Amino acid sequence: MQEQMMRRMGMKMEEVAGAVEVTIRTAEKVIRIQNPSVVRCELQGQTFFQVAGTPVESVPEQLGAPPVQLPEEDVLLVAQQAGASQEEARKALEATGGDLAQAIMLLKKA
Repeated sequence: MQEQMMRRMGMKMEEVAGAVEVTIRTAEKVIRIQNPSVVRCELQGQTFFQVAGTPVESVPEQLGAPPVQLPEEDVLLVAQQAGASQEEARKALEATGGDLAQAIMLLKKA
């Protein structure tokens, strides 16, 4: 009955099999859920996840942001626009969290 109502509403639910850990990072802490039960839901073009398990919170000494993935095209563009080397462009992109405009401005100021 409930399943039919969800289908009529356009909601799809699917279990994410084999989930080992879910990690949520905030500015102040990290929340880890080991061996969680995870369900992927889709409704009205939006995808969301329902996570159930026992959370463990921690406050690492240095949270830091996860490393930024820098596409090679971005590095080349920043290097060309700023008249800098690719290594300088990569460092500027890392320093600005991958923001192209800020990286170019940073290199032009130097």
